[in-house]
Amino acid sequence: MKMKITIFMILLFVINAKAIDYTKAIVAAEKTNEYLPLLKDKKIAVVGNQTSMIKNTHLVDSLISLKINVVKIFSPEHGFRGIADAGETIKSGIDTKTGLPVVSLYGNHKNPTAEDLKNIDIVLFDIQDVGVRFYTYISTLQYVMEACAENNVEILILDRPNPNGFYVDGPVLKPKFKSFIGMQPIPIVHGMTIAEYAKMINEEGWLKDGKKCKLTYVTCDNWDHTKFYELPVKPSPNLPNMVAVFYYPTIGLLEGTVMSVGRGTEAPFQFVGHPDLMDGYVEFTPKSMDGAKKPKFEGVKCKGYDARDNGIDYIVEKKGIGLPCLVKAYAGMSNTDDYFTNSFDLLAGNSELKEQIKFRMQENEVRKTWENDINAFKLIRAKYLLYKDFE
Repeated sequence: MKMKITIFMILLFVINAKAIDYTKAIVAAEKTNEYLPLLKDKKIAVVGNQTSMIKNTHLVDSLISLKINVVKIFSPEHGFRGIADAGETIKSGIDTKTGLPVVSLYGNHKNPTAEDLKNIDIVLFDIQDVGVRFYTYISTLQYVMEACAENNVEILILDRPNPNGFYVDGPVLKPKFKSFIGMQPIPIVHGMTIAEYAKMINEEGWLKDGKKCKLTYVTCDNWDHTKFYELPVKPSPNLPNMVAVFYYPTIGLLEGTVMSVGRGTEAPFQFVGHPDLMDGYVEFTPKSMDGAKKPKFEGVKCKGYDARDNGIDYIVEKKGIGLPCLVKAYAGMSNTDDYFTNSFDLLAGNSELKEQIKFRMQENEVRKTWENDINAFKLIRAKYLLYKDFE
């Protein structure tokens, strides 16, 4: 009887869910008249991936057709074409379509060297971010900015909307937990675009040795922090749709636990489960596929939950991380002795959230522990916003 009521309530919620009104944003890459004059007669390196699109044309292809001298490509996690697994070693090589050298900025080569930037006049950065601290594109951005500052190379950012830019939430990272999945004292959801964030780390002295780079940017049109933006290209293999993008700040934290987050299924970052989960109402079996070559629990049936049942409205209306979801996953396990892995604190940015989940602290009590740090961050953030804010 309990199962029937649960399913009925889920179906009722989905039926009554409101459609999201996505704005038709004009991304900076489309505004060629604003940045082509800056690139003329310069040697250009592009930091980009599969999201670096001008409608149906890749930015690099467009620049080459316009006779811009692109001499090198830098690629982040997941590679230039965006099909590699999270954490997979990305090798440098040649882009087969353009013949340009591709330098990987992942693994042991996270920041460009002086040799990488030799004879480069401008580094052009155009990558679609999702606005989450542990999503590593902003870490790549920082390393590129530091290299540009050290080598006196200008960086030009072509801005894109932040799909999670309509709120700020989560614990602010403490210095002790600094890593590639969290480099600065910002909340898990920072509510900034790439250009806004770049301005902040440049002006706040957060780059290595407090140096500043020569930073230029082009903004988006028809978007601000009060609007919703639907990504036209999946930003990485395991964020295939907007449900995954909206739930990523919550479900991404579960990567630091024994739970599967749906890698190796048709619904990554939408499924959450484990073979021993007691109250899971869906079943899924991860398998090897592009973007998830060795998923957790490969070939093993998991019981779990499906974020698609709650729909996008849950996050859009909550404007926050789904703390009850984190507690529910923990409470649903019969054995929680080794539930958290070493990476959880790095993802959370502190050691407290893990304990708060263990003790099943009330959501309002957990948020109260974040409040002062978030308010302090918002004061800093406000100085660097380029678009109308949500409050």
